[in-house]
Amino acid sequence: MPAGDPLSLRETLGSGPIHAERILCGFEARVRFADLLNGSTLQAPLAELSGCSVLLRTKDHFATALALVQLDGAAERIVVAPSCLPPGHLPALIRDAEVDVLVTDSEEPEDFELARERRIRCSSTLVAVEKVPRARHRTEWLLLTSGTTGLPKMAVHDLAGLTGAIEGRTAYAPRLVWGTFYDIRRYGGLQIYLRALLGGGSLVLAGSGEPIPDFLKRLKARRVTHLSGTPSHWRRVLMTPLNDLPDLRYARLSGEIADQALLDSLKRNYPQAKIGHAYASTEAGVVFDVEDGLEGVPLDLIDKPHEGVEMKIVDGTLRVRSVRGALRYAGRDKPPLKDADGFVDTGDVLRLANGRYHFLGRKGGIVNVGGLKVHPEEVEAIINRHPKVRMSLVRARKNPFTGSVVVADVLLNDKAGASTRAKDMEKEILELCRNALPEHKVPAVIRFVTNLEVAHSGKLVRHYA
Repeated sequence: MPAGDPLSLRETLGSGPIHAERILCGFEARVRFADLLNGSTLQAPLAELSGCSVLLRTKDHFATALALVQLDGAAERIVVAPSCLPPGHLPALIRDAEVDVLVTDSEEPEDFELARERRIRCSSTLVAVEKVPRARHRTEWLLLTSGTTGLPKMAVHDLAGLTGAIEGRTAYAPRLVWGTFYDIRRYGGLQIYLRALLGGGSLVLAGSGEPIPDFLKRLKARRVTHLSGTPSHWRRVLMTPLNDLPDLRYARLSGEIADQALLDSLKRNYPQAKIGHAYASTEAGVVFDVEDGLEGVPLDLIDKPHEGVEMKIVDGTLRVRSVRGALRYAGRDKPPLKDADGFVDTGDVLRLANGRYHFLGRKGGIVNVGGLKVHPEEVEAIINRHPKVRMSLVRARKNPFTGSVVVADVLLNDKAGASTRAKDMEKEILELCRNALPEHKVPAVIRFVTNLEVAHSGKLVRHYA
């Protein structure tokens, strides 16, 4: 953090005027941002956390939102644990982060065993405190990677890096209302939390397990102006009958590839809103935003450094060097986060076509068909162009001759109607694919499904071999 910047989230929040209308809204509770400056949800004095490594594990991410303001600057280190984290992962994470205090809103007996020394209760109720100690630490924030192939890594961030992409801190913007489908205990959701907290305006959080129709009702009632989620989140929004948001001015997509069909659908549904897709990762930080309404990335965004972010493509994958990224991985015997030149290999594959870079998918998610590579997301983008398709998931099926074949699970939208014949739809989808893709990428099997599994992160669940 540059010299002169406040040490903590609380001090940054308090460095400018906070309008009384700015609030943080959860499913059942809400609090004014101004009250966060002189309140606490922890059942222990903040001064007792000095020098501690804290595991923050809550059932309700509204409780997380409140606790973070108290913990940053008081604790030496905060491990922000998603609620969906398997219990079996916790002992290794506690060891690697040298956790000595558990902060939780849970009364489960097993939670008493997680912290070696102390357990502090937190809640969703803010209580005024007489004296808030000044920040003593430039707290490290440890955020977990997705961990799709096993134990997640912990990427170490500081507040300067986490807020590096946020403009207009503590701006007077009471009419700006952010909403997010993300869990703020993940990097993508945390970014929206920080944008609302430090960039002006209010924030509406989804409740744990809250159905999308119910959340949309709350967003509309709160007159949300800025809304963020994954493409899978947004596809589910478009499948919801009552999805009008008359005050929406900005729809932001990140976490998955945003294809043109989805961008166009959102623009038709919300003509008053700017539609943008962003690229960020837990390790690389916020890298760039694209707001021209087109899929893919303009050449200049990747080829030219901007705001402390440099990018290059090596062996087909995007590499990033950035002041916004993580500093390192926590724990012993962890692989280096960056190469010798300070670049993070994101593992995301890009291809240059028609004057733009296009994301094809993860390097580890390639389907091998007779020695030829297929990126599932590339095929999905073509299938999703069909006007009767809402979303699709492409995967591999083992085959004794080619190793694998391409299979597509397809979820139709309400335009399909009950009279739509599966055989006709299959023919149309295959024709669409054959006109845009080489033969080995065309699905060998089309399956029409009534649901596609979406993870807690908001992304389609993919099972990599």
